[in-house]
Amino acid sequence: MEYRRIKDQDDPIVKEDDIESKSLLLDVPVDKTTKTQWRMKTIVTLALTVLTSSQAILIVWSKRAGRYEYSVTTANFLVEALKCFMSLVTLYWTWQTDGHTDDNRLSTTVDEVSVYPIPAALYLVKNLLQYYIFAYVDAPGYQILKNLNIISTGVLYRIILKRKLSEIQWAAFILLCAGCTTAQLNPSSDHVLQTPFLGWMMAIVMALLSGFAGVYTEAIIKKRPTRNINVQNFWLYVFGMVFNVIAILVQDFDAVVNKGFFHGYSAITFLMIFNHAASGIAVSMVMKYADNIVKVYSTSVAMILTAVVSVFLFNFHLSLAFFLGSTVVSVSIYLHSIGKLQR
Repeated sequence: MEYRRIKDQDDPIVKEDDIESKSLLLDVPVDKTTKTQWRMKTIVTLALTVLTSSQAILIVWSKRAGRYEYSVTTANFLVEALKCFMSLVTLYWTWQTDGHTDDNRLSTTVDEVSVYPIPAALYLVKNLLQYYIFAYVDAPGYQILKNLNIISTGVLYRIILKRKLSEIQWAAFILLCAGCTTAQLNPSSDHVLQTPFLGWMMAIVMALLSGFAGVYTEAIIKKRPTRNINVQNFWLYVFGMVFNVIAILVQDFDAVVNKGFFHGYSAITFLMIFNHAASGIAVSMVMKYADNIVKVYSTSVAMILTAVVSVFLFNFHLSLAFFLGSTVVSVSIYLHSIGKLQR
């Protein structure tokens, strides 16, 4: 029943956005507003593209002799803590410009906060798998397989939020599966696919967790559309920190006590942590200042950039199968976005 009520709020949300856009146009000259919007779209698009393309590269680069010398649970905790800090800084700026309102106050109720532990726990497992999957795939392959979350998100939209998918979107899903498989073909070996079975299973689990967490988080946000996004992010990241502390205690407690919290960290490790945190914030900014098309193009360009950089850093072989597969994936992502607009 809760998801049905959330779904019914879609039309009022759009109307509020239209009203807000009109009011902005009344207060600010059209030329100035257009220039500001294009400037913000350009900034967030470039930021998301660079951050996304370098994410997998930094994870691989942070390894030493093929393994992580630092604790991945402490790294994940620092990512959540940094995102929480960024949300607070942005929220403080909002307080300075707009003052305190019921929608941007950190004070909340138990009912509102009680929904955040579920996506926080899902993101915890997904983020941990993100490190371990690199035992089976390289950076370009990871960028390809990561797009499987588009399929899981689309299916979960249909199941949970009762949203219909267009024929173009279903066709895009088929192309996406074909593109991911083609990019992983290994003609120089007896194995058909470069990624072993366990690697594929981890990629599928990651996609399901990411898709479910994303849909659930969107449902939470739309349940109270006027609530400041930084407040909602803050509470989500707080629970993310809590669950990561539990993960540290369960998995790496002895290592942290005996060797220290930052044992094995390097400059690349800290850069990777900042990248992960900034990527999370950038996605929110893209949804606010740009649109889904921008995110789509950023994802496609990021796949190509990751492959090109990996050629120089990790001696990655850019095979014809990978090139064709990544092209098909890019087309499928674009079709999925077009299908969403035409739905």
